[in-house]
Amino acid sequence: MLLKKYEPRIGLYELTLRCNMNCIHCGSSAGRKRTNELTTEEWNNVTTQLANLNCKEITLLGGEPFLRKDWYKISTEIKDYGIKITYMSNGFLINENTIEKLRKIEPKVVSISIDGAKKETHDKIRQTKGSYEKCIQVISNLKKAGINTTVITSVNKLNFQELPELKAMLLNKGIVWQLQIAIPLGRFKKELLLSKEEFYAVAIFIASTRKKYSIKELPIIGTHCFGYYSKKLRNVMIFPWNGCQAGISTIGIQSNGEVKGCLCLPPEFIEGNIRDNSISEIWQKPGFCSYNRDFKLSDLNNNCIDCKYGKKCRGGCLGVSIGITGKTNGDTYCLKAIEETM
Repeated sequence: MLLKKYEPRIGLYELTLRCNMNCIHCGSSAGRKRTNELTTEEWNNVTTQLANLNCKEITLLGGEPFLRKDWYKISTEIKDYGIKITYMSNGFLINENTIEKLRKIEPKVVSISIDGAKKETHDKIRQTKGSYEKCIQVISNLKKAGINTTVITSVNKLNFQELPELKAMLLNKGIVWQLQIAIPLGRFKKELLLSKEEFYAVAIFIASTRKKYSIKELPIIGTHCFGYYSKKLRNVMIFPWNGCQAGISTIGIQSNGEVKGCLCLPPEFIEGNIRDNSISEIWQKPGFCSYNRDFKLSDLNNNCIDCKYGKKCRGGCLGVSIGITGKTNGDTYCLKAIEETM
């Protein structure tokens, strides 16, 4: 019987690791597809299993999800179960035919990555000439088609100073702007990581922008990495931070069937494979995502040790903690911790 405490309400599908770009900050080092990637039927079986476990939303990503010729069939199956669909894409392959199919799917949102206000910056980060101009046009086309659109910016030392220009570009466009930091996993080099001072400056930027503009004018979001428990910046994240949700309400499936609590985690966090066991069996097995389900205060590391929010926070974002410090449960890019050193 399914554990009542935990439901995989959000599923993350890495449809393929294949990608048409070579982004310098890609945490999964996407490019070539994995060997023996799941078939259409296998992905649809995953959807059936997640639907039976009360999954409410599925995000299709990669690599580049639109490189899968069967993305529409997989999406249709998800839609038929009444599950909301989100797409995360670099935008380069989205054409009129893609948009027409997306209109039939009626996704919750299509997220497009824009990593610079200048084409030179974006194209350098994406390692693809012409990608900036293509993405800007795709975003416009998606909006004209009535499809909810989000821009995702992975902030690093190369684009940090272009945030004000990006803000001006997105103002009054009806586009949600999601900011996250690039972390040293996969291809991303640590020397391009924001300093803690720059990280805090981005948090101030988000908070001040949310204060100045209404949601209608510019809906801006600081993601899971922009926390935690700040005494000065109360409006960086939309939702209160209640700890990493990997294995609590989130499950990630790689394109070869391997399962993690969250796709951003490195290979040592693989919990099983859907070709060997059902998702229900993997989700319910003893020790699944023990870093969250069996968390103890003694698991805390770095500046999180003895923090009064430790039990609730569990050391911030697990992926950021591992990428920056090499340890779990100790995200040093914490607004509260940084404020205490000011």
